[in-house]
Amino acid sequence: MSVLLDTHMWVWWLTAGSPLTRAERNALDAHAGRRELFIPAISLWEVQVLHAKRRFELPVPFAEWLARAADERVIAVLPLSVEVVFALDALPPSFHGDPADRLIVATARAHALPLATRDAAIRRSRAAKIWKP
Repeated sequence: MSVLLDTHMWVWWLTAGSPLTRAERNALDAHAGRRELFIPAISLWEVQVLHAKRRFELPVPFAEWLARAADERVIAVLPLSVEVVFALDALPPSFHGDPADRLIVATARAHALPLATRDAAIRRSRAAKIWKP
């Protein structure tokens, strides 16, 4: 089964010493091997912002890291589409005020993908099916 990664899960999966459990990392590696990993396009922007704010260290220049991290042989980037906007419009107004998180959940809903996230507000909302390794 395919899975959509929240931005932090994507970064953690690609970063040594991250808070991912061994089971999570192994499951994500297996999904990647079967080409079943996805990220929403907004995650590309979010990771650039995190890097610009120096929220994580990279062993190589950012452009090189991003090219590898978003390589289509590793993960598929799901674009902002009409279907994602419809799913975004269907979210309750009370759901999470962060626009990027709203787009991540809408992408999961539009593509009927479970979402790998540790975001407490998203998990509590039950607005998306949550991935379990």
